[in-house]
Amino acid sequence: MFEGFRTRYVETGEASVFVRYGGDGPPVVLLHGHPRTSATWHRVAPLLVDRGFTVVCPDLRGYGRSRGPAPAPDHSAHSKRAVAADVVAVMRALGHERFALVGHDRGAAVAFRLVLDHPGAVERVALIDGLPVSEHLARITPEFATQWWHWFFFAQPDTPERVINADPDAWYRGDPRVMGQENHDEFREATRDPEVVRAMLEDYRAGLTVDRRHEEEDRAAGTRVRCPALILWSLRDDLEQLYGDPVRIWRDWATDVRGHGIDSGHHVAEEAPQDLAAALTDFLAG
Repeated sequence: MFEGFRTRYVETGEASVFVRYGGDGPPVVLLHGHPRTSATWHRVAPLLVDRGFTVVCPDLRGYGRSRGPAPAPDHSAHSKRAVAADVVAVMRALGHERFALVGHDRGAAVAFRLVLDHPGAVERVALIDGLPVSEHLARITPEFATQWWHWFFFAQPDTPERVINADPDAWYRGDPRVMGQENHDEFREATRDPEVVRAMLEDYRAGLTVDRRHEEEDRAAGTRVRCPALILWSLRDDLEQLYGDPVRIWRDWATDVRGHGIDSGHHVAEEAPQDLAAALTDFLAG
């Protein structure tokens, strides 16, 4: 995977962030979702490098090979605000003050927070398979609660760790034929690590508490995404089924927004890399 890319750890003060980076051109950061690592981008990242971009793929705080502080009682140590600050620190360490940003799933939540907290750092943002947490919670239905029950299970103290770590391979399923063997091996190693599992759960606990409060404060203050935003979603996932057109919802948060669905399951970077890379290239090139 990632032929021609380099790797390093960046110390941010609170976290040690593992990052892959390669290419030469305008910088773009790719942020993965749960329960993946930066390896989920192994098919997309080289395509973007071939199209003239510098591509940076970090493991989010606590995921994969990145490590952060111990969980805080209020979950702020794993808030999207804290993780977004890690990404800014990583990019500055690599020599990039401004960059384009792409986030999938939980990575989309980090990207959204980064744009709101550090608007001067982001030129363009693409958000894939995600909405603001507060928008999800404002639209809770029996269908949402049934299909997204894991949000509320992960928020419980201690029990999810015991359940998942008892048999992580049964809980976190992945097919190496779809994911690619090396990507699958990295994912499997991470999900078998109780420290990683704890951090991933803290990500969700933060989502329902401190992250939700941050979004509500932004909404009350009228804070919006000012840079161009691309909204993408997997047509064989349930985002559009639950909410209708996601672009319509994002227009309440972003000034310049457009988007469309991609024929894929949820892990679009692995399942439809050519289509995703084409959509991102068109958008990032302006």
